[in-house]
Amino acid sequence: MQHLSESVYEGLCCIVGTSRVVAMRRDVVDIVEIVGNQLLKNFHKMLSGSQKEGLRLKGSDFDNMIWTTHDKVIWNLSQTRYHQEVRQRLILADVRHSPPGFALLQNFGSWLDFTDKPDSFMHGPCVSGVSYNGVEYDFAYCFASDFWPPSASSWIDRCHSWPQPAVVNDVVKSGCHFVPIGHKLGNHPDEEWRISFSLAEQKLVYAMNHCQLLVYGLLKISLKEVFYIMLGNSCNLLCSYHMKTAIFWVLQQNFIPYWHPQNLLECFWVCFKLILKWVYEGICPNFFIPENNMCLQNIYGEAQKNLFNGLHTLYLRGISFLLFSPSIRPYLVIYVLQNPRLYICTDECTIISEFDFEMKLFKEIKGQARLHVPVADFNTFMKALNIIEQLYINGSSLSPYHFFTLKRLRVVALQNTTFLLHMHINSGAINKLRYSADKLARNMLKLAAKTDCISDLLYLGIYYYKTFRFKEALSVIKKTKDKLAQPYLVYESYTEAFGEHTWSATMRETRAIEIILFNKICYINELMPEQESSLQNRSGVLVINVHIFSHMLEFFCYCNIDPIKAKSALDDLQNIVYNYQGFNHKELRDIVWQILGICQQMAGELQAALHSYQQSLQYKYHGIQRATLMRVQSLHCEGGL
Repeated sequence: MQHLSESVYEGLCCIVGTSRVVAMRRDVVDIVEIVGNQLLKNFHKMLSGSQKEGLRLKGSDFDNMIWTTHDKVIWNLSQTRYHQEVRQRLILADVRHSPPGFALLQNFGSWLDFTDKPDSFMHGPCVSGVSYNGVEYDFAYCFASDFWPPSASSWIDRCHSWPQPAVVNDVVKSGCHFVPIGHKLGNHPDEEWRISFSLAEQKLVYAMNHCQLLVYGLLKISLKEVFYIMLGNSCNLLCSYHMKTAIFWVLQQNFIPYWHPQNLLECFWVCFKLILKWVYEGICPNFFIPENNMCLQNIYGEAQKNLFNGLHTLYLRGISFLLFSPSIRPYLVIYVLQNPRLYICTDECTIISEFDFEMKLFKEIKGQARLHVPVADFNTFMKALNIIEQLYINGSSLSPYHFFTLKRLRVVALQNTTFLLHMHINSGAINKLRYSADKLARNMLKLAAKTDCISDLLYLGIYYYKTFRFKEALSVIKKTKDKLAQPYLVYESYTEAFGEHTWSATMRETRAIEIILFNKICYINELMPEQESSLQNRSGVLVINVHIFSHMLEFFCYCNIDPIKAKSALDDLQNIVYNYQGFNHKELRDIVWQILGICQQMAGELQAALHSYQQSLQYKYHGIQRATLMRVQSLHCEGGL
């Protein structure tokens, strides 16, 4: 069992991540959250769940909690003395008439519309939907309390062996939150609020050693790849929160004194047996408020019996039921079928190479390091730049991953500040001021292009095009396309021969990400109808593939100086759209086909443009259908189609 555990440990380090990879992910998310919350006014947002914990498992969603900073929940009137600010509104939590783990909130007014986003649907206390790259997201609107719930005071007394006292104190000081969902069997199911310990849970997951975190990851993998698949509908009663609760209880009760790679499967089995016991008894005690039985609402009667029978069947198979997991099977087969005496090295340095680590770092920054600005205006981006600079100045406690992420955020802020500056100055400034602003804008974009990835060059090309410097724009486009054609380009998850190059030497020269256009900022006049349509559908940005964008911008430039070369540029764009869509997220193809249609319409190829617009209408992500239909109507006016 020892060598089998080591083999699975190695596999989980590849699937879940090594301790270094997990720490990097947490640093990236944390610094983005710090910057974002300083930009928000009167609100606070927190990422929770797997993304916050540093796990990137297939199917993991983005769980976000958002609350107003001027609303505070208290447990008794004596706590009002801790909230003396004039603008704060105090809300009293009343648990007397609610089941354990729930409360009624008194003396508060109207709250946010929980479905205030198109194509979202209710999922528990959250607004849910799917992002362009297929990642599910949840937004839980809630209230915050700075005080630990009295009903959870017993948790403090239970913390003898785990977690450490410093962690316990930090958890208690973090308070709790209230999410808008009532107990199905309570007296006020439509008015109750569930007490949420998301911040406390995040701190506890951070307190796990790496073997414990991998067991938690293995429980989540087993739930999705084995329990759900093998047991069918009966297993839908279980969720990842049951898995987290199980490992918390096992850790706190000290069922296993030592957690290490050699006994990973033994630790997993103890957690699985605890879940089996809960289902059999119909009692799953909440980790913080044990009186809150999490089986009470749905795991009972015939459903409970079917779920237990299914889990018990897996139990009788022993640890071999993990062979049903597509992710884990290869690491079990290597040991069982190929070489039971094979030496398994659990040294992280041998499991993930430096190159692989840098790819994960690039992917993480690409996916997470975006400025979530409340308002896309000049002052907001200037504020973002000031926040980032202050973090740099006071950055003695920041990790290298914090700095990498701040660097990316600064690039985004520089780019958008430049175009907002141009919009402001161009609206009525005197010539001398325009000249100074133009020089500043070009310098800011050149600085942004020097400090990060290839695709950032295109923002300078956009600016040159916008200011009628077509030859300068074409020069930038050529330089960008030459770099994009390099055989060792890293774009999304696609990588070719990279040799032994490291981040410090070549990563800046080989990275490319999508072009992100904030819909409230005018970058290119030709795309304004799409931005306006997208904005009307409450989408904040257009996300455009860098290859598509570079060909589009090249076509726009040649339309102004060389019609023959414009035709050639259009042919190249059409070729890449029709024959090379593999690099592009399927959901983003609405804007891809739209761009091709725009270029074809400008070139007078009206029938081809109509076909492209029809293709664009098949995809809904950006919400540009109104612009598409407007352009289709203009085609009929132009050519009588």
